[in-house]
Amino acid sequence: MNLTKQKILGVGITIDSEERILEYIEEILTKTSKQISIVTPNPEILVRASRDLEFRKILNDADIALPDGMGIVFGSYFLGKQPQRRIAGVDFMEKLCSLTARLNGNLENSKKSASKTSKQLVMTGFLGGQPHVAEMTAECLQKKYPGVRVDFVKDECAETKNIPSLGVLFVAFGAPRQEKWIHDNLAKIPVRVGMAVGGSFDFISGRVIRAPKVIRVIGLEWLFRLLIQPWRWKRQLALIEFLRLILLEKFSRR
Repeated sequence: MNLTKQKILGVGITIDSEERILEYIEEILTKTSKQISIVTPNPEILVRASRDLEFRKILNDADIALPDGMGIVFGSYFLGKQPQRRIAGVDFMEKLCSLTARLNGNLENSKKSASKTSKQLVMTGFLGGQPHVAEMTAECLQKKYPGVRVDFVKDECAETKNIPSLGVLFVAFGAPRQEKWIHDNLAKIPVRVGMAVGGSFDFISGRVIRAPKVIRVIGLEWLFRLLIQPWRWKRQLALIEFLRLILLEKFSRR
């Protein structure tokens, strides 16, 4: 199974459905020895990538680039590209944990039966975030998805030699540091799936309140975050630049 991308402002964005992407990752974890990386571009990240060619290349080198932001969805529609649905990084992180829990549950059940298997559990790791938040995130996810098996938690940058064999490693250093870290280190560590998750640890741990679902659905989560974290106002200026770049790309084709 192969996934497909289309470019928005020079960055390839995965256009497959969330279900198909999860099926692809399940195949990677259960049937291959391949390593893959996941990034979660939003308008702010695409604006940064428009100015930083090295960062743009790192994003394009990722195996999966989730459209994390309604701006990406609207931008693809405005540019006449294949319609997309937003896949929020924090939601996908939980879906990925649910997947590993299910795989581990199936494996543990098979070991209890008469048949034996040499397959190993899918272990999960958490790297980055504010002090103690990675640990809180791991605990919350284990409570919500009991089959999640955690074998690595560290809120500071870790030496690659200290990272154990993992099915999935979530990295929360913030962009572009987290994407660069995965790009530079994935091949050096025994990790199958490396995912850049930004501020997802804060939401899952409860450190930061997330917008109600209805606000997320209508695409105003950015405004909710601005209201509860007004210090983010400078970062929101990227939305204006994103709109300018989308208009420039649209009309430069004519």
